[in-house]
Amino acid sequence: MRTSKRFLLRLLLVLLAATAGKGADLNHARWDALLKQYVSSDSRVDYRSLKQHGLTELDAYFAELARPWPGDMEPAATEAALINAYNALTVRWVVSNYPVKSIWRTGDPFRATRHTLDGNRVSLDQVEARLREMHDPRIHSALVCAARSCPPLRREAYSATRLDEQLDDNARRWLADARLNEFLPERRTARVSEIFKWYAGDFESSGGIRGFLARFAPPTGQVFIGNPDARLEYGTYRWGLNDSSELGSDYSQLSFYWDWARSGYLFDEAKGWFMSLGREHGVNPIVFGSIYVGAIPFFSLSIAWLIRNLRRRRSPVAPALSASFCFVSAYLYLLIAGKNIPAWVYVFVAGLVGFGVYSTVRKIKARLHEGGRA
Repeated sequence: MRTSKRFLLRLLLVLLAATAGKGADLNHARWDALLKQYVSSDSRVDYRSLKQHGLTELDAYFAELARPWPGDMEPAATEAALINAYNALTVRWVVSNYPVKSIWRTGDPFRATRHTLDGNRVSLDQVEARLREMHDPRIHSALVCAARSCPPLRREAYSATRLDEQLDDNARRWLADARLNEFLPERRTARVSEIFKWYAGDFESSGGIRGFLARFAPPTGQVFIGNPDARLEYGTYRWGLNDSSELGSDYSQLSFYWDWARSGYLFDEAKGWFMSLGREHGVNPIVFGSIYVGAIPFFSLSIAWLIRNLRRRRSPVAPALSASFCFVSAYLYLLIAGKNIPAWVYVFVAGLVGFGVYSTVRKIKARLHEGGRA
């Protein structure tokens, strides 16, 4: 009897140790079932049916994601959970706004902290940032932002136990899809997703973009992509909704740029550029930017003046000098107070001064000549 009890105790201890070694995890069964039911074989989502019949299950899954996650989750479990969360949150946000031609037609889809995850309010960009910090470039083959040019949305949830297998498989499926990536050995050209361009630095751990392609591209691409003569081109990203219907198929690049600007990204880009001017050159960005932007209308007027003089066969010297001065005015401020001045500025200013001196000398000679004849 004592031997049996000791054996059972040892068996229990072994089982407890094995369980503790695996660490805690989240339950992604609901998300797995939804993916199997509402995602087609070509990775399109039936948002209409999901909105009508699947919201209860989807929101139940979000309730699990929203609670604080176990502190002893292994990295693979955390990575799988974050990928599942990103894709599920994206789908839920689209469903909340459906029907819509693109996720960009919704209010600030990626930066707004409207989701609850692991007990915190987060944005989709923040979820992506956590994943990028794990330095696994394969995540870019798994994160799906509801666009037609996104990598294929897998019809199963990612799991800690199969994560490497799933990510490798999705990377190969992504690169093998000619709608998303093309390998043209006859031209020694790979025309790949813009994702590689946007996140080029993330692929350094895989030997750069070419190293990643050499590992996961279809055989036709692997044959030539390692050759330094092979060219890399980036396709145009199609932001139309990855809906199972034709909704979003006619969403144009012009529409995307309009929605991108409307969401505040254009203003933020301009603001970042404006402030970077001062940081790059060590001057007050407000002063430098104000001169830079303020000179634009005067430059335009000078160009109009130049065109008018050319049409009327009058001297183009004054308007040309005026336009040149307006063009370089902000950089003249740099010459006085800044640093890291581009070489072209010195060349342009020297040319401007030289042109001014040459024009002045010509005028003086012409007047002296006229005076001599008089």
